[in-house]
Amino acid sequence: MQDQEFWHNKWAENQIGFHLDDVNPLLTAFWLQLGLARQDNVLVPLCGKSEDLIWLAQKHEEVTGVELSNIAVRAFFAEHFYTPMVTPLNGQHELYQFDELSIYAGDFFTAPLTQYQCIYDRAALIALPPELRAIYAERIKSLLAPGGKILLISLDYPQSEMQGPPFSVPKSEIEVLFAGFNITHLQRDEADETHPRIQKGLSRFAEEVWLIESD
Repeated sequence: MQDQEFWHNKWAENQIGFHLDDVNPLLTAFWLQLGLARQDNVLVPLCGKSEDLIWLAQKHEEVTGVELSNIAVRAFFAEHFYTPMVTPLNGQHELYQFDELSIYAGDFFTAPLTQYQCIYDRAALIALPPELRAIYAERIKSLLAPGGKILLISLDYPQSEMQGPPFSVPKSEIEVLFAGFNITHLQRDEADETHPRIQKGLSRFAEEVWLIESD
């Protein structure tokens, strides 16, 4: 479903410029505004080996990630000196569990997931080409519990000026993908001339934060 070979190669060759070594500052800035309880479970699609998982696990009793690359999942636990319990599932996925954290290694679209009170999307939607974004949006909407919330971080730039990923997903597309949900635009951070993307030739580049809520 995803361009799986592309992402497997990125991790195998350690071409992971998309990986942040620290917790995403947008997560810490906006998460507490969601008003979630400790017992509310959280899903992190296409999570890589993100430090955000550690931060979320300090706030919630159950945090579930899904990541295509076994290399990324194993690296996550090894770098934190965690020894997870590993359970093979259906020949397509492996489930890694340690305390509050569970990570499914395998395809997000077929992972045996339940419903979640909150979904945190830092770099999943923008990792996918246009033809997969609608399918992905339907999938996460189906995984969102009634009254649940999605914290989504997206990018907006002229797609003609740079080949993704990460892709540009502008406001107009967000509104189409999540039609019927309550969409709140929390922040737009416009890059200045010192930003690496601007210095590499983009005429504009913005990071945006959205709160998407089901009724």
